[in-house]
Amino acid sequence: MNFELKSLDLAGCATEKCDALIVLVSEAFTPGKDALSQLIAQARKSGDLETKPGKLLQMYRSTAAVATRLVLVGAGDGSARQVRQAVAAAVATVKAPTVQKLLISFAGAAAQQAVRTVVQTVAECTYVYTTTKSKPEGRKLAQVWLCAPDAAAAKAELALGTATVAGVELAKEWANRPANHATPTMLGTAAKALARFPKLACEVLGPKEVAQLGMGSFMSVAQGSKEPLRFIVLRYNGAAKTVAPTVLVGKGITFDTGGISIKPSAEMDEMKFDMCGAASVLGVFRALADLKPAINVVGLIPACENMPDGGAVKPGDVVTSMSGQTIENLNTDAEGRLVLCDALTYAERFKPRAIIDIATLTGACVVALGGVRSGMFSADDSLAAALQAAGESALDPCWRLPLDDEYGEGLKSNFADMANVAGRAGGAITAAKFLQRFTAKMPWAHLDIAGTAWKSGAAKGATGRPVGLLLDYVLGQAAAPVVPAQAAIKTVAKRKPAAPRKAAAK
Repeated sequence: MNFELKSLDLAGCATEKCDALIVLVSEAFTPGKDALSQLIAQARKSGDLETKPGKLLQMYRSTAAVATRLVLVGAGDGSARQVRQAVAAAVATVKAPTVQKLLISFAGAAAQQAVRTVVQTVAECTYVYTTTKSKPEGRKLAQVWLCAPDAAAAKAELALGTATVAGVELAKEWANRPANHATPTMLGTAAKALARFPKLACEVLGPKEVAQLGMGSFMSVAQGSKEPLRFIVLRYNGAAKTVAPTVLVGKGITFDTGGISIKPSAEMDEMKFDMCGAASVLGVFRALADLKPAINVVGLIPACENMPDGGAVKPGDVVTSMSGQTIENLNTDAEGRLVLCDALTYAERFKPRAIIDIATLTGACVVALGGVRSGMFSADDSLAAALQAAGESALDPCWRLPLDDEYGEGLKSNFADMANVAGRAGGAITAAKFLQRFTAKMPWAHLDIAGTAWKSGAAKGATGRPVGLLLDYVLGQAAAPVVPAQAAIKTVAKRKPAAPRKAAAK
């Protein structure tokens, strides 16, 4: 789907030949003398058109416009959030296969952020997954023109919007794929494909290399599956080598049965979405490839399956993490934190300005926040504030939750340095407290996206969140004071676990 900006007022839009014309009418609309403006004014006066976001008035072959279909839709105060509501409602009415060319016009001056919002909303409303269908029918909409009198001023927002769409749709693609079409090896191949873009590089480590690093916690999760693990290292080098990078760590459990602590069968198919954190990291790098900002970003993805075969890790087993800390695995379904902790230790070598992990980590976060906001945890107030602001600007919001030391008391173990779970109460927080034990040397934040990464029911599918939030955050670092990178260090585990029984990556 191709998006273009056109500097056209309402009179100009009315003369453009297209399959559908959507006009966003805000409260501040002032009608001109052209026929389309007068039609809008009359509809508002008669009460047939309200400016409340999403209120519609549809017409077929109206004399006020050349377009086959004309949709007038209220856009409220013209803010990005209310424009999103308006566009979603309007696009739903013009999704017929015959609509291949669409014009969307702002009835008056457009807020620059609203242009980005229109692009992302149109893409979201027309997205279709096709990869594993025998007779795929993808989106029919091919061309979208965004029209406003001052369209030229919004070029940067259009570029940001289209790049975000590319990233979100890559994240959706890999999250939506069934687990047999999105194995750790396939995920590594997808990451390597990103290295074809300028400024991007990728390295994929297999079981042998991961064992040499001493990632005993990560390996313990993978040992019950026939699919070999992969540890993916992505790098975007847009600034000088002396500039410290931001590190993004995405949980990549490509399927989660719960292991020996097996999950109930109902809706277990949705555990293919347990790698949405990893998918969001891929999405951010895809967007960076288009935008080419002057920043450095590292992406780390520990990818494996969590399966319950005869070699699977057992409840009560003690494993040694890359940091040297030992962990009693009381619940094998709390595996995400076990793969993330080794990736967080690995991240130390980059001496990052900040590290953010992204994971579908806990059902407790879904209970706390539902599907509206992602859970965000950080002991660094400036990092937390930046992530909160990025979420608001991207319309991909998060909410900060506490990290009081008392929440970590439940992680005590009689047989290891810590347990991997601490009971049901405050489960999202105790999971974050576990991860915090591996981040003492770095500014760190944790995003629990268990409630926001995908939808269930009739609309089942990945949302692509939090690509927008992460992208806004890392782009904000381009304007932040430069933080020099220290010399890279080689992190060595204090105690290495036994080598895994899987063969080395080919």
